[in-house]
Amino acid sequence: MTLARDLSRLWRARGFRRLTHARLLSQGGDGMFQVGIATAFFFDPTQAATPGAIAVGFAVLLLPFTVVGPFVGPLIDRWSRQRILLVGNLVRVGLAAAILAILLADGPVWTLYALALVTLSVNRFLLSAMSAGLANVVPDEELLAANAIMPTLGTIAASVGAAIGGVVTFVFPSASESSLAFAALTCAGAFFALSSWAATLLGAHELGPEAPLASLAVGAQVRALGRELASGVTYLRRRVTPFHALAVMAAQRLLYGIMFIASILMSRRLLGDPAHPEQSLGAFTVVLGFAAAGFGLAAVLTPWLGPRVGRHRWIVGALVLGAAGQLLLAASSARWALLAAAVIISLAVQGGKIAVDTIVQHDTADAYRGRAFTLYDMAYNVAFLASAAVAAAVLPPSGYSAGVMAGVAVAYLAVALVYARAPRVPSPIA
Repeated sequence: MTLARDLSRLWRARGFRRLTHARLLSQGGDGMFQVGIATAFFFDPTQAATPGAIAVGFAVLLLPFTVVGPFVGPLIDRWSRQRILLVGNLVRVGLAAAILAILLADGPVWTLYALALVTLSVNRFLLSAMSAGLANVVPDEELLAANAIMPTLGTIAASVGAAIGGVVTFVFPSASESSLAFAALTCAGAFFALSSWAATLLGAHELGPEAPLASLAVGAQVRALGRELASGVTYLRRRVTPFHALAVMAAQRLLYGIMFIASILMSRRLLGDPAHPEQSLGAFTVVLGFAAAGFGLAAVLTPWLGPRVGRHRWIVGALVLGAAGQLLLAASSARWALLAAAVIISLAVQGGKIAVDTIVQHDTADAYRGRAFTLYDMAYNVAFLASAAVAAAVLPPSGYSAGVMAGVAVAYLAVALVYARAPRVPSPIA
């Protein structure tokens, strides 16, 4: 396919290359950080035993940025995005150091939770800034390929970071949980610092915004942020295509979330032995590996097929493919069905997401991209939280229900039908 050729072509662009360096280091550190907090705290949702407990776990992980997002989104259009990467990662270094200090001092647990959630929220802010700035370092005709490659490389970096953080557990199996968390968090802080350094290689205005919004006094700025976010929603609605793309992404994320939570429970109850958590975790790790293969296939196929069939048709095709994967799982709860569905549905979800990213970037003016991608992240998180709530209501403790799987497949097809009738050309705005 064209993945290697696309990466080789994009790599010649200095801005893309340097932004990639910053993103890989940042997400690599994020993977290590998540291993650290999963070791020290309760954040690992694979430890939950019921759909309701999993829903609560994901709410703890995702609510912070969902709540803070409306206030930080306009800042991506107000401040230099390169400075956001530089300062944001330095802030994460400080937060990681504070968590380490509290661990060493055996401080209150609630302070650890609070600092960890703030760190996760800063990470989402950084990812939004990088997504908004990507269109400033690659030509329009390369956006689809860049959106396929950049998140894929970032996901790989996060996975490698998590693996590095997790290696300590296998090398020192008798070490205490606090010692393992300390090692992973120390590595994470080092990678955050390296990402901040990599951001200095980018020009101060290289990632935009092209026309930064004026700075205001604190009180006036808070009021202005609310108005600017509202204007961003209004702009996306009037522009039509990016608004519809965000809606279809949220719907797809909700449906994928139900499948994701079902796979956690199935790994615990059907593929593993609840009396031996290591077996359940091992089974879920295998499922994640097959899902990663689907994400990788999406990065290969989307740049190749997307331009040939068009971004909108590719999204419709991805939704139909997702329905096919769900129907396979509706037919059987066997291991082979779950693993095959993990590949197919992950391919469909990631392929659709790549096309959605491209539509939002291409059809949104640079002055609104920061707000657009913050709204994107909010919709992404809210949809996943909604999926957790739906899963808690409809899934049995085993995680498997043929009727629910078939219902999700029908929902995929309904979303595909609606989006197939949506406009494909953005409305002009004077």
